[in-house]
Amino acid sequence: MRLRVGAGTHTGRVRALNEDAYMLGAADGLFVVCDGMGGAPAGEVASQMAVDAILRELRHRPPATSGPASGEQGFLPQTNRLAEVVRRSNAVIYDEAQKDPRQAGMGTTIVGVWIREQIAGVAHVGDSRAYLWHNNRLEPLTRDHSLMEAQIEAGLADEGRSLPVEQQNVLVRVLGREPAVDVDVTEVPVRSGDYVLLCSDGLTRMVAEPELAHAIRTYQDPQQICDQLIATANMNGGADNITVVVVKVTGGWWHRLIDRWKRSVRRGQDVETYAAV
Repeated sequence: MRLRVGAGTHTGRVRALNEDAYMLGAADGLFVVCDGMGGAPAGEVASQMAVDAILRELRHRPPATSGPASGEQGFLPQTNRLAEVVRRSNAVIYDEAQKDPRQAGMGTTIVGVWIREQIAGVAHVGDSRAYLWHNNRLEPLTRDHSLMEAQIEAGLADEGRSLPVEQQNVLVRVLGREPAVDVDVTEVPVRSGDYVLLCSDGLTRMVAEPELAHAIRTYQDPQQICDQLIATANMNGGADNITVVVVKVTGGWWHRLIDRWKRSVRRGQDVETYAAV
């Protein structure tokens, strides 16, 4: 299994500062998108702090072996490890905010995916999202931790339409606001030809899911997909920072060998057809 990656971030057309951050670890199959909040410069600090903390934890701290952070049953080790470092990054941001009044209340959303052994493990907090493109269909892998989604889940709102507009994007869970945080975790199988899309809400607030699917279907190259989606979000208003990471799963060496063989067969058939003419 090989991964091809595209990524991009943009301030948008309204905000003066880009408070998003992302991390690409293609060699390890690890990708993260964060969307900071709390007022400049605290949001920018929180999102970058989350990315830095995850890198630091993965490189220098061994996995937990006991206790609630050691993982949930039914998930692969790398998925539990991803959730573990997200929890630890929450503690890092919270502790830092307590030390500096200028950063009080800062926080960040996060969505991360770790792709290994044909499995994509996803961990997320907030309203940054993950999607899977599989069998020509776009499937959401996360559910926003927003007031709107909480009311829908509780049966108190119909797709958020009963909520005032200013409340629909209020988050009920982010990194850094509390000493501990619940991290939602899921796993999905992936195969050659699938795409995983991670993004901040600056994309999904401006670009509907059918348009996300259309971009993947049309452009296919991960970087072209990212560039097109960012351009579309800006064309639709660019009301927030926009960050997009697209990962395409491609076959291993045997798939490349088969593709090379198919191309050689086609070339041979073209020569025979030309000779017959």
